[in-house]
Amino acid sequence: MIRIAILDMYEGHANQGMRCLRELVNQWSEWNHMEIELDEFEVRLECQVPDLSYDIYISTGGPGSPIESEGLAWETAYFRWLDSVEAWNLTAPPHSKKQVFLICHSFQLVSRYYGIGDVSKRKSTSFGVFPVHVLLEGQQDPVFEGLGDPFYVVDSRDYQLIRPDLDKIRNRGGYVLGIEKYRPHVPLDQAVMGIRFNEWMIGTQFHPEADAVGMSMYLQTEEKKQTVIDNYGEEKWRSMMEGLKDPDKILCTYSHIIPNFLNIAAAQLAVEA
Repeated sequence: MIRIAILDMYEGHANQGMRCLRELVNQWSEWNHMEIELDEFEVRLECQVPDLSYDIYISTGGPGSPIESEGLAWETAYFRWLDSVEAWNLTAPPHSKKQVFLICHSFQLVSRYYGIGDVSKRKSTSFGVFPVHVLLEGQQDPVFEGLGDPFYVVDSRDYQLIRPDLDKIRNRGGYVLGIEKYRPHVPLDQAVMGIRFNEWMIGTQFHPEADAVGMSMYLQTEEKKQTVIDNYGEEKWRSMMEGLKDPDKILCTYSHIIPNFLNIAAAQLAVEA
């Protein structure tokens, strides 16, 4: 039995992230004949955080600012949970280490907490299907195994981590995995799109759980289609639909990153002390 906790950071807002994660984790357990127990914790509305009885933790994306929540009760509880996992992993035997995956909003919060770069508001929203360029460390990281360079992701964020402090990241036992698309003609910093924080914690500033088929159906509903067109224009809606249809783009990312992460965590749990 593998116990998995999802830390829900969506604050009660309608989203596709929770559906995608539930389906992805359950598909993985079926494909690999793994018996799992999957529990969810509403962090921001109810200050719920899991205890240390879980083997794997996935902390989701979510709306709003990853800066303005500083000092709020839910954030204090969240970082107390994070510190407890870090403390556990320092002394636990290899087969008892807790594996953590941080997605988008969670990635930004933890990056701010660790002081490993500048977390700030973007000049404009990043929304769509975009390439991520893989750095050398990312090419060697097993969670990114099977991905191309670049690979394509669903991005939806108003904030970003830029100007990473590479010394601090290395001192924590980590490295930068990838960065957003190259734009040599634009005089702006490139966002960091993935970091391995240490051997047991990894995060992405994009949504690796995004399901191409489900997202495509969602974006074709009249309400969501009109919302995207009103906010970003019809060309953006069409480009997203094309990106979701391409099997070498979002489907590839969906079928590799989180499944790779779960495979690595499950293999570690199977190792005897």
